[in-house]
Amino acid sequence: MKIVVVKCGGSVLDELSASFFESLAELQKQGYKLVFVHGGGPDINDMLALYHVKPEFCNGLRKTGLDTMRIVEMTLSGQTNRKLVSLLEMNQFNAIGINGSDAKLLMATFINQEELGFVGEIINVNVDLLKILINEDFIPVITPVGISAQGEKLNINADYAAAAVAKALDAEQCLFVTNVDGVLIEGSLVPKLTENEINAYIKSEEISGGMIPKVQSALAAVEKGVESVMIVSGKNQFYFNGEWRGTSISKKEPMIK
Repeated sequence: MKIVVVKCGGSVLDELSASFFESLAELQKQGYKLVFVHGGGPDINDMLALYHVKPEFCNGLRKTGLDTMRIVEMTLSGQTNRKLVSLLEMNQFNAIGINGSDAKLLMATFINQEELGFVGEIINVNVDLLKILINEDFIPVITPVGISAQGEKLNINADYAAAAVAKALDAEQCLFVTNVDGVLIEGSLVPKLTENEINAYIKSEEISGGMIPKVQSALAAVEKGVESVMIVSGKNQFYFNGEWRGTSISKKEPMIK
């Protein structure tokens, strides 16, 4: 089974174009099965502001107390997930939203409860459940809320959730959807980058600003054992006639035998 995991950040959802959905349809025609994992940072921040809660971060991860966790889950499941499922349905895809804590889809453990609160990392993915949905031609749309062995809900970084799902499903490709075609160096799209090249470009500031966390997230997915990771655009076509358009990320140069 050929599977593509698609990670959409909350800030990208409102910018997804008809061309993006055309690429998804093309993938399906080529026999690929799709699984989505979404973020929702902007929606969460808006909801926290409504409740007069100030967002706090530690090493890029959202500090999540119990009250914040309730708001995070309510927002991701009840708002962001609904938004993405509706977009897919409007574009003729058979999508089904699912919370990562349902049926122990994303089993997780605390990263550091003292420092981060209810923030977790995934230790197991319910692959059987996902395959049941995939085999019935549904597109699972996963909210990155995990559940601990004790039944506690945990906030999971969406990039890490996508990587864990991609690895568990042995996905052929894990896509990180952004608002650009991929990594641009001097205005030109770079089709492939290794870890060493990325670090060099960051040092020379040719990769800068918002692109830095994008490439670092892609590298983290590679570190977790995902076979292939690409940064693609949600605004343009990223797959056409069997060819990908974006930047493929790998850890190191292939070994010469």
